[in-house]
Amino acid sequence: MNAPIDVSFFARAAKPLTSYRKYWASRFGTSKFLPMSRAEMDALGWDSCDIIIVTGDAYVDHPSFGMAVIGRMLEAQGFRVGIIAQPDWQSADPFKALGRPNLFFGVTAGNMDSMINRYTADRKIRSDDAYTPGDVGGKRPDRAALVYSQRCREAYKDVPIILGGIEGSLRRIAHYDYWSDKVRRSVVIDAKCDLLLYGNAERAIVEIAHRLAAKEPVATMTDIRGTAFIRRSGDETAAGWFEIDSTSVDAPGRVEAHVNPYLMISEQAKEQGASCAREDEAAEVAVKAESAGSPVLTQTPQANPAIKPLTFVPNPALSHMQGKIKVPPRDRSVIRLPSYEQVRSDAVLYAHANRVLHLETNPGNARALVQAHGEGATARDVWITPPPIPLTTAEMDYVFDLPYARSPHPSYADENGSHDGATKIPAWEMIRFSVNIMRGCFGGCTFCSITEHEGRIIQSRSEDSVIREIEAIRDTVKGFTGAISDLGGPTANMYRIGCKTPEIEAACRKPSCVYPGICSNLNTDHNPLIKMYRRARALKGVKKILISSGLRYDLAVQSPEYVKELVTHHVGGYLKIAPEHTEQGPLTKMMKPGIGSYDKFKQLFEKYSLEAGKKQFLIPYFIAAHPGTSDEDMMNLAIWLKKNGFRADQVQTFYPSPMATATTMYHTNKNPLRKITRDSETVDIVRGDKRRRLHKAFLRYHDANNWPLLREALKAMGRADLIGNVKHHLIPTFQPLTDGGYVSARKKNSTTVALKPVTPVKGRILTQHTGLPPRDNGAGKPPGKALARKPR
Repeated sequence: MNAPIDVSFFARAAKPLTSYRKYWASRFGTSKFLPMSRAEMDALGWDSCDIIIVTGDAYVDHPSFGMAVIGRMLEAQGFRVGIIAQPDWQSADPFKALGRPNLFFGVTAGNMDSMINRYTADRKIRSDDAYTPGDVGGKRPDRAALVYSQRCREAYKDVPIILGGIEGSLRRIAHYDYWSDKVRRSVVIDAKCDLLLYGNAERAIVEIAHRLAAKEPVATMTDIRGTAFIRRSGDETAAGWFEIDSTSVDAPGRVEAHVNPYLMISEQAKEQGASCAREDEAAEVAVKAESAGSPVLTQTPQANPAIKPLTFVPNPALSHMQGKIKVPPRDRSVIRLPSYEQVRSDAVLYAHANRVLHLETNPGNARALVQAHGEGATARDVWITPPPIPLTTAEMDYVFDLPYARSPHPSYADENGSHDGATKIPAWEMIRFSVNIMRGCFGGCTFCSITEHEGRIIQSRSEDSVIREIEAIRDTVKGFTGAISDLGGPTANMYRIGCKTPEIEAACRKPSCVYPGICSNLNTDHNPLIKMYRRARALKGVKKILISSGLRYDLAVQSPEYVKELVTHHVGGYLKIAPEHTEQGPLTKMMKPGIGSYDKFKQLFEKYSLEAGKKQFLIPYFIAAHPGTSDEDMMNLAIWLKKNGFRADQVQTFYPSPMATATTMYHTNKNPLRKITRDSETVDIVRGDKRRRLHKAFLRYHDANNWPLLREALKAMGRADLIGNVKHHLIPTFQPLTDGGYVSARKKNSTTVALKPVTPVKGRILTQHTGLPPRDNGAGKPPGKALARKPR
């Protein structure tokens, strides 16, 4: 399976996905949609399901939806898989809709963390849900992974529960919970699941299914990578492991050598790299006397044989400590993290545990982790095995070539049998004509959880597989007009980019390959991506291929040819990139490049746009209230925005997601990017509604509603010189009557007041996000004369 076209030649000592013998139920064949009801099971000739997947998302049979990928993968292995999507969690009855599964329940909260999906960064409840038909909110419970697991256990007590998805993945150890403002236990403890699968789980779920089908008890499955489970004291399966104690940050100080009592003062001084003036003078007199032939010095006294000097010899009992320290084998080593009780009460130990966790994320060298929960007779250990082995290119092709219907389940269709009306699923609409070409991200941004979930090693599909999917969209997806909305992934331009040397890749423990600069061992060749772009847009029936995924611009500038290809053919007027900030304080805590990299990319972008004869714009994204951001940093960012003519109408405020490094900074005031000690670096944290509002106000410096707050802050900061009515001032001295309205990125969270439509002033940059040109949206025109193109 390790095809020569792999971007990464990482040693994959793992059983290939296609090497398993199919389960006997494969005789039933492939279903157009995985069944969601008994009637659909009957139509397929099934008397029961082998596996039932419970998900917090609506069932969309598309490779961008986790439940579809796992369901189709298990189906390809021969298992009968049913789906229970967005069940009513008030009782266990909806979890019995498909009967008792023969092997296990697979539980996931969905493609998004249920808490992030339901609450804003200010902890306000959202009224919409992009993964629900009709964009309706409230169709899944808070902490859905816990609730679904408990209901499955209530429905069928003896059926194993395998928990997965990003919500479980980011809560595999004791973690800070932003919504309750406290440290919560591992989700394995609270959900009472038998196994938790973290990261991309194809390898693990296939192995578990076949072992359960072979009647192996789930309790003995403690050797599968990418899993977490509970072990009690005395468990025989824990024998043979070397435990490394990392439950404390306290370390002994510098040990001073004992002074030999038989040394003279000058000898002691020499051992310490100094000299003694008195002894030096005496030695000088003795040398002169000896050279003059002093009779006293020429007489050699008879040595007393009874007097012998005291000698020191090594202690034979400590001989095993001599020489090189022997390290236990990594594949049998487990690091004991501070316990849940310790990290809950000690922020320093929490930061230490988080740092250790992030250092053990490379599948090539990561060790197992263990964290105790409880004390005494109730004590339980949560074991976390090393991360899963990345998929090869051939395995990625296998996953994405499965027979997806590429459509929502028919039960979501409206009265016209369509999914484009009142029952439209916004998340499906967004990826309906897009193609995922890779997984993983080696950027390591501290506020992002992609690396913790998908890993740093890029897993790329082959060019042929991507082309086949584009052709399938062209030929089978209803509503296709010739435009592919995205050809990307977590980062658009990391396709087939990886470490130059397999040995270095397997041994590296750096959290990022591009910070503080691009690693010299990183292959930055964009030619495979350029070749794919050219082949894709040459396909018959494909008019346009856009790149909508976020772009790593500091990587892109390493290949001007790629930037030219992108700007000339694949930008639909606007390209989004994420500098996140302009100041070094927050950028160092984000692990993002300086604004100089943005300027380099901007120069190339404008140069090639001009050469192509196109008027195109960059959309830079910025974060407010990130750990390490001072009020002065936000002020300087606002000055930069005004100087460059940007007006950010949508503001992204830092959202502390579980297990992210920046979340650890937020909770502990410590910087886990460096070694944690009791007196290690502290981080400035933006807490409290007032200060968070101020940082958001600096990003929206042009909004008159924010001017009173900004005037007060600027005066307190000693920067009243930025208040005035001249162009170089940040905000004016006058205060107009304002409507108090604000248009949010999610329209149902907006608070708007009806006003007369305003015609954009020529030359003024008004943004839908940042950097967009003036646009007339057709307000106030007769029906049928509004612009056909909708703003994105």
